[in-house]
Amino acid sequence: MTRRLASVDALRGCTVAAMLLVNDPGDWGHVYAPLEHSAWHGCTPTDLVFPFFLFVVGVSSALGIEPRVAQGANPAALTRAALIRALRIVALGLTINVLAWLIMPDAHLRLPGVLQRIGLCFAGTALFAIYTRPRTQWIAIVAILLGYWGLLTLGGSLEPWINLVSRSDSALFGRFVYQIDPLSGRGHDPEGLLGSLPSLATSLLGLCAGRWLRENKLKPLLLAAIAALALGALWSLVLPLNKNLWTPSFVLWCAGWASLALLLFHWLIDRREWPAWGRRFGVNAVAAYAGSELMQILLPGLGWQAPLYQHAFAGWITPLAGPYIASLAFALAFVALWWCIVYVMDRRHWYIKL
Repeated sequence: MTRRLASVDALRGCTVAAMLLVNDPGDWGHVYAPLEHSAWHGCTPTDLVFPFFLFVVGVSSALGIEPRVAQGANPAALTRAALIRALRIVALGLTINVLAWLIMPDAHLRLPGVLQRIGLCFAGTALFAIYTRPRTQWIAIVAILLGYWGLLTLGGSLEPWINLVSRSDSALFGRFVYQIDPLSGRGHDPEGLLGSLPSLATSLLGLCAGRWLRENKLKPLLLAAIAALALGALWSLVLPLNKNLWTPSFVLWCAGWASLALLLFHWLIDRREWPAWGRRFGVNAVAAYAGSELMQILLPGLGWQAPLYQHAFAGWITPLAGPYIASLAFALAFVALWWCIVYVMDRRHWYIKL
């Protein structure tokens, strides 16, 4: 039987809540400092959020797909189901991007995105879970990280706009990317196609961690977490931590912290029976994220965002505590609203699965 752990749902849910928190400030000009991404090189706590989610994609595959393979399920049927789900996730991401382009003022069409990368990483991880053994998965992780390092090195500079990842995004997607440099016309997308290759390594590390969790091999998981942090830190001396480029050092650094978080959640929730805070977000993760993105599109698109923020938050909070606290208050209220939504969905057993 497949095994569902409350700790994994809780970790996934807390990660989704953090995604909403960092993606939905009241004022992008006054983002609360701890919720900022690194400007380029480096790694803030906010930079860990998306890698955590992709890591949990791998953990969930270890708990949900690999046991079915071991029980003799038809690999072709598992593959078909996984690829259809991945395609739906990618299609949902593209739909949201198109709606943003049509509805939001001054928006341009973007083809890559968070959901698109999640769909690609889920598809790749599922195929590895169905058709390969652990040894092959570890070889693939090493090959991806070293191969991607080689590509970045051969590509020359790691600086914005001129690095290999940005150049490949510009060549493949043209102007349909997240950012365009007004001076050079070059594009960059933090969820572009080439950067999805090391992102797959993040999910594969989650797959291996999830297998250890399923087999109750917690000591190897702890040692691997410490090793990943150490290797990531050492590698960053020659290859900086960088979320935009998803550098191999960044992969290991984030996987180390994600493994420690997985162990902590497992010990507190599954072993010590603490409340599974975040579980409600976790069991409706894609619905919560996609729904929040649609809300983020509709509020400014309908002209409601600015007056809502001004009257309910900035108008009275800014004079008392400053614009950054007002922006933070909006983000917290946004997460609280979606917690209420997923709470009602969970109470009524409404679970939206793609």
